[in-house]
Amino acid sequence: MAELTLAGLRVVLEVARTGSFSAAAGRLGYTQSAVSRQIAATEKVAGTPLFERHARGVRPTAAGEVLVRHAAKVIDGVDAAGQALAGLRDRLAGRLVVGGFPTVTAVLLPRAIARLARVHPGLQIRLYEGSTPAQLAALRRGRLEVAIVAVGEGLPAYDLKGLSRTELRSGRGAGVAVAESHPLAVREWVEPADLVDQNWVVGARTGDGPEFGAWPGIVDPKVSFAVRDWPTRLGLVAAGLGIALVPGVAAESLPRGVRWIAVHDPAALRRTAWALTTKRPSPAATAMVQALAEELSQ
Repeated sequence: MAELTLAGLRVVLEVARTGSFSAAAGRLGYTQSAVSRQIAATEKVAGTPLFERHARGVRPTAAGEVLVRHAAKVIDGVDAAGQALAGLRDRLAGRLVVGGFPTVTAVLLPRAIARLARVHPGLQIRLYEGSTPAQLAALRRGRLEVAIVAVGEGLPAYDLKGLSRTELRSGRGAGVAVAESHPLAVREWVEPADLVDQNWVVGARTGDGPEFGAWPGIVDPKVSFAVRDWPTRLGLVAAGLGIALVPGVAAESLPRGVRWIAVHDPAALRRTAWALTTKRPSPAATAMVQALAEELSQ
């Protein structure tokens, strides 16, 4: 007696999610004819049609909806079992400690950690919070394996001797965060001249971390607030109390009510983010740097 197969259930689930045989084929890496054969074989086992064909695609029948619900549970269970088994044989099991400056730890680093954890569930990843000098010291002492630091304009000349550096390139340059109610919020991009008369929310320097002031080149900017914490800075922006300089790497960390706008300026803030490791990084540290690069490429 024929039985339902895991491959058939995966195809049924993907066709239901995409509403199309061709789209499901693309997502699964199959040919469209292979998807059609899997659906036909599964319908034969089920003894009834699973999808209704329409001009714009397909949708599950009543029987198809029942099978889709059960298929989702089965696939989730199988995937979870695979991850658990992978954790047992994963060469990247153990502990990895990473750190970064606030605008990186807001979005990029958490996403990279999640990406790495999905691939290597046996790896325990910990986040180290501290100033750039503290991170560099921890990296050299072996308490930290990956440190993300910013170097360049307006920052101290950190001693990076003996460390391996990987530049973290973002597709976005520096920009500004404005409240959705701000007149500039309707713009896709602005020029430095548009920012001259704006009120600014800037970083209060309490050490030598990568704080951000007004846009470079603006003489005597109007500073409304100078605050230390990144969430506080963005909260003031959301309340309409000023605008803030925000690097592109942190553009997706903005809270509700705040928009990021690109600034077209050849003389923009010249800073670079680097992922630092020792000269002989562990496989886990190397994988973490790769995960950061992959997140930036999305």
